[in-house]
Amino acid sequence: MKKIILIITSILILTFLLGSLYILNILPHKKYDAHHFNIETYKSNVDKDQDGIDDASDFLDGVRKYIATKPKYKSKYYGTGYPDDEYGVCTDVVNQGFVSAGYDIQKLINEDIVENPEAYAIETIDANIDFRRVKNLEVYLKRHAISLTTDLKEIESFQGGDIVVFKNHIGVISDKRNYKGIPFLIHHRGISQLHYEEDVLEQYSIIGHYRIS
Repeated sequence: MKKIILIITSILILTFLLGSLYILNILPHKKYDAHHFNIETYKSNVDKDQDGIDDASDFLDGVRKYIATKPKYKSKYYGTGYPDDEYGVCTDVVNQGFVSAGYDIQKLINEDIVENPEAYAIETIDANIDFRRVKNLEVYLKRHAISLTTDLKEIESFQGGDIVVFKNHIGVISDKRNYKGIPFLIHHRGISQLHYEEDVLEQYSIIGHYRIS
């Protein structure tokens, strides 16, 4: 009898520990594709860089290639604008998606700030850093991207390559989803982060959801 109780107790403890690791994103979460939920994958009708890959797919491919380099989290200033070393922040995930799709987001945001300074409320314009700030990316997306729902109940409206904005944070929607159909989030949130693609979207309050084309 004692042996049975010990086995049951061990199983319960193991289950609890595994559940805790899952919740804390220490263990990777199981991923599903859109077809599991009868959701049609969005394809953009724009191919900015004319490489034969639509913007949405190009954007997501660029994001995945960037996080595959496993950038370390550190906020730094670069005279080149774009990071040229192993470090980065949340906005760099998004910006590398833009670059992959053929958009020079550094130039685009700088031009928009110069032409519409009142929209950004920046005292000193600096093209090398302005495009790497969440606030400025959000303003630019509101002005030039397609605005979409922030309601996660509308799971079909969240597609791989979409950009989501939170308070002081930004990330990209994955083409992978959890068991409820809610997509994973591809982002870079800090030095303690173990995975760049996580089932954490429900943990954030989404204040903006955009699609580049």
